Amino acid sequence: MKPINTFTVIPALPEPLKPLRTVAYNLHWAWDHETIELFLRLDSDLWEETHHNPIEMLGKIDQHRLEEVVEDVGFMAHLERVTHKLNTYMTQDSTWFSRMHSEEHDLLVAYFSAEFGVTECLSIFAGGLGVLAGDHLKSASDLGVPLIGVGLLYQQGYFRQYLNHAGWQQEAYEDNDFHNLPIRLAYRDGEPLKIAVKYPGRKVYARVWIAQVGRVELYLLDTNIDDNQRPEDRDITDQLYGGDEEMRIKQEIMLGIGGYRALQGLELKPAIYHINEGHSAFLALEHLHNLMTQHGISLEEARELASANLVFTTHTPVPAGHDYFSQDLMERYLGSYLHKLGISLYDFMAFGRRNPHDESEPFCMTILALKMASYSNGVSKLHGEVSREMWRDLWPNVPDSEIPITHVTNGVHFPSWISREMNRLYDRYLGPGWREVPADPVRWSRAEGIAPEELWRTHERRRERLVAFIRRRLKSQLKRRGASQWEIEAATEVLDPEALTIGFARRFATYKRATLLLRDPERLAELLNAPGRPVQIIFAGKAHPKDDPGKALIQEIVGFARQEKFRSRLVFIEDYDMAVSRYMVEGVDIWLNTPQRPREASGTSGMKALANGVLNLSILDGWWAEAYEPGLGWAIGSGEIYEDHDYQDQIEADALYQILEREVVPIFYELSSDGLPRRWLSMVYNSIGKLCYYFNTNRMVREYTDRFYIPSVKRYHQLASGDHTRASALAAWRHRIRQAWPQVRVEAVETNSLTEIVLGEEILAQARVYLGALTAAEVSVEFYMGLVDSNGDLTNARSVPMQCAATESPGVYSCVVNVPACCTSGLHGYTVRILPKQEDLVTPFIPGYIVWA
Repeated sequence: MKPINTFTVIPALPEPLKPLRTVAYNLHWAWDHETIELFLRLDSDLWEETHHNPIEMLGKIDQHRLEEVVEDVGFMAHLERVTHKLNTYMTQDSTWFSRMHSEEHDLLVAYFSAEFGVTECLSIFAGGLGVLAGDHLKSASDLGVPLIGVGLLYQQGYFRQYLNHAGWQQEAYEDNDFHNLPIRLAYRDGEPLKIAVKYPGRKVYARVWIAQVGRVELYLLDTNIDDNQRPEDRDITDQLYGGDEEMRIKQEIMLGIGGYRALQGLELKPAIYHINEGHSAFLALEHLHNLMTQHGISLEEARELASANLVFTTHTPVPAGHDYFSQDLMERYLGSYLHKLGISLYDFMAFGRRNPHDESEPFCMTILALKMASYSNGVSKLHGEVSREMWRDLWPNVPDSEIPITHVTNGVHFPSWISREMNRLYDRYLGPGWREVPADPVRWSRAEGIAPEELWRTHERRRERLVAFIRRRLKSQLKRRGASQWEIEAATEVLDPEALTIGFARRFATYKRATLLLRDPERLAELLNAPGRPVQIIFAGKAHPKDDPGKALIQEIVGFARQEKFRSRLVFIEDYDMAVSRYMVEGVDIWLNTPQRPREASGTSGMKALANGVLNLSILDGWWAEAYEPGLGWAIGSGEIYEDHDYQDQIEADALYQILEREVVPIFYELSSDGLPRRWLSMVYNSIGKLCYYFNTNRMVREYTDRFYIPSVKRYHQLASGDHTRASALAAWRHRIRQAWPQVRVEAVETNSLTEIVLGEEILAQARVYLGALTAAEVSVEFYMGLVDSNGDLTNARSVPMQCAATESPGVYSCVVNVPACCTSGLHGYTVRILPKQEDLVTPFIPGYIVWA
């Protein structure tokens, strides 16, 4: 039976407690320990029962308890401090952005992502991508960067994990009660805002919710409304990463196009659209159409303007991890854009194809984003290299090192992930301002001044709390599974609060190799049960519902945990979420990461552990490939990549055992006369002091702002100024290049005798080029020189522009340059290339437009 009308019931808070509602609805509490302590003080059991959801908590709390705390002077003083802190934070005029970019009044960044992990009670994320997106919003808020988030509000979110008797992962989906979450409906003209998006044969509607993330607003679209009469339309925002290919295209249309229209409905005008992974890339098509209709310009002109607005971040180093849609689905769901953009189906599909001429190739969202965005990046130095190699076909004949995909290494939001105890230590020894300037290396160098006994006791307390949490959680798991009373009672004695503790927690994809440490069971048993030097391992993580090989890894771990020789030393914790993650990164001694290089894009969980004084033991992949140096943690291998994966597993498992046996365990249990593991602590000091300043989202968001956001908005204003004359000129220039480029060639190259030269000697190079209808001002002729590798290819090459002058022959130019000789000895080589040149280009590497001698 459906109601004829609906209304919302809100908690009846006594007048003095009304500020609690304001505090609860701003997710700033998710990274403020003092506010969380306030909710714990109100009712700690209810805080845990509601999965750290203050809105639900305030709705369920006993009215007598509310009346009690009104009379509690200490509680009311605590509430006043928290309220004052939030008000000060929200109204603060001086932020990093206001100080460094005070002239940028027009900047507004719209950050689109399929998932956002802001806090555990808002279950609209699956893993690292979502948590990174949440940390991006939090740091943007802290820095004062004008940014908003756009995503989907999933009715069921990602699944809750539980294991059956056989240790096989099962999935449970629980409905989110939006009216009991810290979110509010967005209104326009006194009515809830709704937007419409065209789907085959009908319109699909979505309402818009707002989550306040500090100073940043996160807009979330929800299609589960009565305006959508078809159940399949209401289900579009049902589950994150659920359903088939058709459900994915429905969701990504709503995210990209619906999200774009939601901002229009809110009368927000972003200067930059940041596409976080390819899921939201359809917004580029809507943006093109909007610019065409708004300014009355051609598709080519609109594309120049749209590109200046777009920034793209790719997170996936595996080709199969990117979204592809068939031509049939694209035509069925987005065929209206053929008319809107005035193009054929062939040209439309070319937006998302490596080879536009291959009509059997599906449409790739990542390719759409790469082709449209002015700036594209991977999320670590190594991932940038992997991405350039993966997508090199889009820029044929461009050297991998120059393919226009750069990198911005990920970070984590320290206030969200550092324990209360470590926070207090950092306050005392780094100074309370460390939260405002976490990217200051000088500030972090003060970590070596932390008293070693304080640092170690703090960490021991966190390990004790972790073990207590694991025992409670394990006991609850076993009860739910119907385990015997003996097994349930044994859970209260699992793990040792004083033993060396290794943590492994992440998505259970096969390439992450969760079971690498289990490869030699007898050797592992000896390691874990060594007299006087015990070791224990905590595993946690979810496999995708359709990933049976990933589920099999979990089952294998559970099988080990049930064996007598591992029972008290190895555990698997179900339903990994942000709360479990915090306990683990705060309390383990070693953070283990064992992916197949180079398939880990970043791996931010290790950064969270780092900031809590935990040492990393990892394959040299993702962030660890650029962070590692001896004395900061341990590296498994030296960055090798093997063709034979089984052989690779064997080699790297052996290396892992050796590191644990010969280095990690001995150093951990080597105590000085004062009972402290001084060598271990020395590594902790080094890792905190040398790495924390860089691997945080404060540095990351500043980098995005300085390298991408600010240059992009300036470029857009230049192209749009004067009735978008420069955009029109750039579009006309591209047309001219397309027409003339087939005739461009290098006819001859000459140098002074180069059989053998002395280091430092100059090289005189000359080239004769034919440019046809183009002029020397429209191209860059470059002398390209570098070392020659064993395959005969140039490597570590550099390019030097040549000076060109017209000759008597039409279209023929003579180019010359004096090049300082190489800075290293060995076999070198050279060639000459021609690239297009125009002052408004972000990169000279236009796909298909490069000529080599």
